[in-house]
Amino acid sequence: MERVNVLIADDHGFFRQGLRALLQVIPDVEVVGETASGGETIVRSLALQPDVILMDVHMPDINGIDATRRILESSPHIGILMLTMFEEDDSVFAAMRAGARGYLLKGADRNEIGRAIKAAASGEAIFSPAIAQRMIRYFGTMRTPPSGDTYPQLSERERDVLDLIAQGLNNADIAARLVLSQKTVRNHVSHVFAKLKVADRAEAIVQARNAGFGQSSE
Repeated sequence: MERVNVLIADDHGFFRQGLRALLQVIPDVEVVGETASGGETIVRSLALQPDVILMDVHMPDINGIDATRRILESSPHIGILMLTMFEEDDSVFAAMRAGARGYLLKGADRNEIGRAIKAAASGEAIFSPAIAQRMIRYFGTMRTPPSGDTYPQLSERERDVLDLIAQGLNNADIAARLVLSQKTVRNHVSHVFAKLKVADRAEAIVQARNAGFGQSSE
């Protein structure tokens, strides 16, 4: 794939240094800048237009979630991954509502971070296994199975695709599960997003799971 330009946003210099060193050995990933506050991140993201921002939740002046919201208002194409030591449910879902494409813990290894960066750059949503399980448990306590009247604008196949998206499967896994080509799955995903009026996979997952999709994997 093409090179992914990354901006690191964290107020701890030692952590930024370590993360930069980690990213330097990941193929096709280049760190184009570092910032130490939410306000600085907003300004630098506008100037640098990175493909992906690794954004700490807790930073001086403007927190990472508010910075995410403001950045995406002017640059919705940037993929923002929240990278933090904390696993609070409130911050996970606040980050998703702000438009973040993923939420990773700072203890994630190089391979996990590399996969997340490339997925976010491609428009996918990705969450660490621990965060994904918390999301499943959270939504599992507050939803009922979708009725036949839920999203009547979707075809039966599009409903199948949406259900697998809500389970966290990527396009390749959906294609394998439904015995379809990846191109066909991409077309179905595009139609689903358009009909639900969602901008990306993260928003689709939230909306679908609130409607009761994605339960068959639990």
